[in-house]
Amino acid sequence: MSDIPLRLGTRRSRLAMAQSGQVAEAVSRVTGRPVELVEITTYGDTSREHLAQIGGTGVFVTALRDALLRGEVDFAVHSLKDLPTTQPADLVLAAVPVREDPRDVIVARDALKFTDLPRGARIGTGAPRRAAQLNAYARSHGLDIETVPIRGNVDTRIGYIHDGELDAVVLAAAGLSRIGRIDEVTDFLSVDTVLPAPGQGALAIECAADNAELIALLGELDDPLTRAAVTAERSLLAALEAGCSAPVGALADLLADGQIVKEMRLRAVVGTTDGTRTVQMSTTGPVPETYDQATALGRELATEMLAQGAAGLMGERAH
Repeated sequence: MSDIPLRLGTRRSRLAMAQSGQVAEAVSRVTGRPVELVEITTYGDTSREHLAQIGGTGVFVTALRDALLRGEVDFAVHSLKDLPTTQPADLVLAAVPVREDPRDVIVARDALKFTDLPRGARIGTGAPRRAAQLNAYARSHGLDIETVPIRGNVDTRIGYIHDGELDAVVLAAAGLSRIGRIDEVTDFLSVDTVLPAPGQGALAIECAADNAELIALLGELDDPLTRAAVTAERSLLAALEAGCSAPVGALADLLADGQIVKEMRLRAVVGTTDGTRTVQMSTTGPVPETYDQATALGRELATEMLAQGAAGLMGERAH
């Protein structure tokens, strides 16, 4: 193999650098080539506006994809939940490695669990999806909380608790794990309480569609079961996005009988940010063996959710 380093495009955030570094090591192992990180600043990193206002998922991805298309980097690593659901024709998802814990977590003052927070507790989150589900859970369990929109990196968000501005913040378990801060979690939120974002906890390794050799090498890092799960989740998201602008939570998990994986279950929820109205459904089927089967699983559940009134939650954008 060549000694010329492969260039990996990454965002500059501490989390992005950590997960790209882990991928770089894995790629070096399978290719025998050195990998160098190329730091790229994205609009989502520099803008101080709330994500929902600056275009949602794609804001962290566009600059990396532009660098790929210009040939400035050989491949890029994204948090899969940041990827828009439509895949550009000239780029390919060469690998979706084994997924980390997809759950959301609470980091709270005084090591409190979510259900032990005081009345009127202020909980920070940048995601309308999390706000919708936390508010819905609180409403149905007699809890009194206020969700507060926040932005910034992990240090900034956890800093709000130490400063006394917030009682708790909601973050992704996978991100905290990748930067070595999982021990700061005070409560892991069950997916029965808060369904994660589609693709949460998974990484996407992307390269140019015409680089067959690199696609084959990166493919060594692909986990077929993770790919099937996130494909189903993202297919559901794409179908809902066409008819519903409400925040979406979704998780596909594998149902096993002993060591044998039998089926895949896809659960999803959409709701208004204040938690007053939600549509939550699930479906179970054979583990998808092809992209088309995984896509169909997601699309079918989305169709059922739209029929149950998910589209009626449209326009409930985070303010």
